[in-house]
Amino acid sequence: MAKEIVQPRIRGFIATNAHPEGCRARVLSQIETTRELGVGDRGGNALVVGASTGYGLASRIVAAFGRGAKTLGCFYERPATGRRTATAGYYNAVAFHEAAEEAGLGAWSLNGDAFSDELKAQVVATLREHMGPVDTLIYSLASPRRTHPKTGLTHQSTLKPTGEPFTGKSINLNTGAVESVTIESASGVEVADTIQVMGGEDFALWVSLLLDEGLLAEGADAVAYSYIGPKVTHGIYRSGTIGMAKLHLEETTPHLAQRMGEAVGGRAYVSVNKGVITPASAAIPVVPLYMSMLYPVMRAAGTHEAPIDQMNRLFREHLDGTPVTDDAGRIRLDDREMAAEVQAEIARRWAAVDTDNLAQYADFRGYQSEFRQLFGFEVEGLDYGEPVEIERVLPS
Repeated sequence: MAKEIVQPRIRGFIATNAHPEGCRARVLSQIETTRELGVGDRGGNALVVGASTGYGLASRIVAAFGRGAKTLGCFYERPATGRRTATAGYYNAVAFHEAAEEAGLGAWSLNGDAFSDELKAQVVATLREHMGPVDTLIYSLASPRRTHPKTGLTHQSTLKPTGEPFTGKSINLNTGAVESVTIESASGVEVADTIQVMGGEDFALWVSLLLDEGLLAEGADAVAYSYIGPKVTHGIYRSGTIGMAKLHLEETTPHLAQRMGEAVGGRAYVSVNKGVITPASAAIPVVPLYMSMLYPVMRAAGTHEAPIDQMNRLFREHLDGTPVTDDAGRIRLDDREMAAEVQAEIARRWAAVDTDNLAQYADFRGYQSEFRQLFGFEVEGLDYGEPVEIERVLPS
């Protein structure tokens, strides 16, 4: 197979290619971060739904390389086709498998629609054949649409406010200009559709499936990820369509906790995680400008965490013992982001920032670099003029 030189093709929050060696280097870096914190002997079996990027990938790495667990990862990623590279998530999964095999860790992956009954059936078969009951279920699925497995209807999520239209500052990812954006309110159908895609129903279906099949171990944990964010983003996020979906997830989880507790002595939680740069968050107006401020402010405070740092904290400080929760029963890994001094500094910068002084109040260049690194570009130590093999084999 011929090698190719892979250069980034990125515009705004859309990337149409990825660099396999850059993705591999980032996965290995996260593994090393986890190993440096120590490797326990808990073992067990972890199922990660949405395991190829971001918090899902980091969760799988911590379960495997921090606990010594066997892992089953589900995701929907595209392999390389012709002269087109695979997606970053696909390369991430390949790199994870290579490292897990070298470490002697059991790892299986299923590439398909995690909302579907077909993929859920494949998960059951894989668990029965290779792993056994699941000790930890991580739900980190992020998708813009969902075809309901029972009705066959396809629901599309939207990024809109509810109630009044939203107006706020944002940054043009192509030009770097700070602009005012106004977004019209969602219709009732758009709110309902977003809840169908990003709410708690599918998480509940996964928990129910594993319980019904006898594939949740005694004392198992099920954790779904959420985000709340600061006041400056509430109009478009927490009070918007996505926030309504996350609220549905948070309302669903206590019922799952009760059922798991009665059935297997298990626990179910929502973990509210720190805001991070992802393709999904980049698509939300206001959020890229906020992230461009958040990262440097938290780094200056010595509290910045990448996804792998957050997931090591989740597993080691919460799931391996008694989780600390807020009044709503949620694990709050966003505590350092939401610290009063961090948010006060961001509020000060937010009030003053415009296009002319952007570099003074935000690190947009750093944001762009971190975004490109998600796809394997601008990773330190790599020669991007060197041809690489873009076709990689993902074990099934």
